[in-house]
Amino acid sequence: MVAIRRILCISGPNLNLLGKREPAIYGHETLAEIHERLDARARSLHVAIDARQTNHEGVIVDWIGKAADPAEGGCAGILINAGAYTHTSLAIYDALRSVAIPCVEVHVSNPDAREAYRRRSYIARICIGRVAGFGGDSYELALEGLVRWLERRRASS
Repeated sequence: MVAIRRILCISGPNLNLLGKREPAIYGHETLAEIHERLDARARSLHVAIDARQTNHEGVIVDWIGKAADPAEGGCAGILINAGAYTHTSLAIYDALRSVAIPCVEVHVSNPDAREAYRRRSYIARICIGRVAGFGGDSYELALEGLVRWLERRRASS
């Protein structure tokens, strides 16, 4: 396993409504419950998770911009569920590209099985992978994949 590293987990707009919002699509689990499970899984993987949520695009861009800064704690990787910004935000794409931190795109539902406009992801181009459609488990699966990717990269350097 990797030494203790910090992973930033960003959840975007309306994800604070999980558990109430369209449960047929998003399930009944709240974001707080997902973050609690994610924190437990992170500890078992010997990483620290910094899980956050905002409805504001500029805040997401700011968090990404600070993620690489050692004075801000520095991050080894990013999990991002940008919500609807996935399909619209060049600003988030540019921020991820600028920091060059390995990133995994996360979705509770499967955007490819939904409306056509949800099938385009701006951020996918900069991410090392994508996990979607497994409800709250998508976050844990993405974390596991990211940690394994970081371990392989560390072993090969």
